[in-house]
Amino acid sequence: MIVHSSNVEYALTVGANKIINRKIITFLCLAMPFILALSDAALAENWPGWRGPRGDGTSREKNVPVRWSETQNVVWKIPIPGKGHASPIVWGRHIFVVTSLKEKKQRILLCLDRKDGKILWQRVVLEAPLERINSLNSYASSTPVTDGERVYVSFLDRDKMFVAAYDFDGNKVWDVQPGVFSSMHGYCSSPVIWKDKVIVNGDHDGPSYIVALDRATGQTIWKIPRPNRTRSYCTPIIRQIDGRNQMILSGTMCVASYDPDTGEQHWLIDGPTEQYVASLVYNGELLFMTCGFPDRFMQAIRPDGRGNVTDTHVLWQKDSDCSYVPSPIAFGPYFLVVADNGVATCFEAKTGKSCWRERLGPHYSASLVSANGLVYFLSDKGVMTVVRPGAELDIVARNELGENTYASPAISDGQMFLRGAKHLYCIGAEKN
Repeated sequence: MIVHSSNVEYALTVGANKIINRKIITFLCLAMPFILALSDAALAENWPGWRGPRGDGTSREKNVPVRWSETQNVVWKIPIPGKGHASPIVWGRHIFVVTSLKEKKQRILLCLDRKDGKILWQRVVLEAPLERINSLNSYASSTPVTDGERVYVSFLDRDKMFVAAYDFDGNKVWDVQPGVFSSMHGYCSSPVIWKDKVIVNGDHDGPSYIVALDRATGQTIWKIPRPNRTRSYCTPIIRQIDGRNQMILSGTMCVASYDPDTGEQHWLIDGPTEQYVASLVYNGELLFMTCGFPDRFMQAIRPDGRGNVTDTHVLWQKDSDCSYVPSPIAFGPYFLVVADNGVATCFEAKTGKSCWRERLGPHYSASLVSANGLVYFLSDKGVMTVVRPGAELDIVARNELGENTYASPAISDGQMFLRGAKHLYCIGAEKN
């Protein structure tokens, strides 16, 4: 029998490859849990400000809890002194939350350890007379924002906006009063970060404005007037759209886009009403706005305009089941919103066609968040309804916390943080 060397080489190669493949498979089997753990870690996000890392309520994490109760999946629950409707924010092991001590007329910044909720430090940011507020508002409603080095907070000091910066050790870096503010409903203006700036909306019943402050010093970089003297409480979102950096918000009788570097206006849509609270969202193609007072509307807006685009860039508009306070969610081909009275609706984003409509509860203030391919609706009674977006209503879970909740949720590293009327809750698996 003649054996060709080429056949021997082929056989040896096949045998070697089989051995190598078995080793690779064995290695992958052993390493897979570690690889998956690294994958989960890579997906983990901080929640640095109002409505999270993108300012729109979305989390890209896949391991966020879906079911809990007063005892189930509660990692910790700690009392928060005073009262406030601002959301918690999370950066690494630090949680920041603001509150107000009514008797002492103090506005407080707290830093907590995310592992166990222990208060690491507490600072009196402002001690001043309490402003007049709406019954649904608080003296600490503006959600802070952080860049990982400093945390920025916003309150009302008598008749002036008050903005301050603290480092992670609780040392005050600066505080400023960049403008006046007056509203019979009180104050709420959550700052946002853009490059070297902290930007704060000053829509109020007076000479309204938006101001950009230097993150390091608090000095004013730019300050622009707004077109009408009407209170609103919208936090802007910032996106690169149509080849431009756009800072977009509704309020003071319009929806408008500005250059966050300079404050220069890109475009404006008049109306459709006077006052706004909910932030806009963007799905990569369209902006979605819901408002307001005295009339309520929803709009889908094309964000590629120049100048006044009232008559050309509103793709569709609705005047029923609109939200005034809770901010909505854009989720793939869908746009979801919950009205203040608890009626939730899912729309086709491009057409405005209603896919489903369901009353979830009596009253809602918290804005929607999304994670795990699901959307979370949190009622004022502390009931979280978890829905899978789609053409038909699909309620995945309904969780009762056992405490009233007016603040919007925060999501970070597989955990959800819920601020109740008296406690802060960490929901999810325990972290080492």
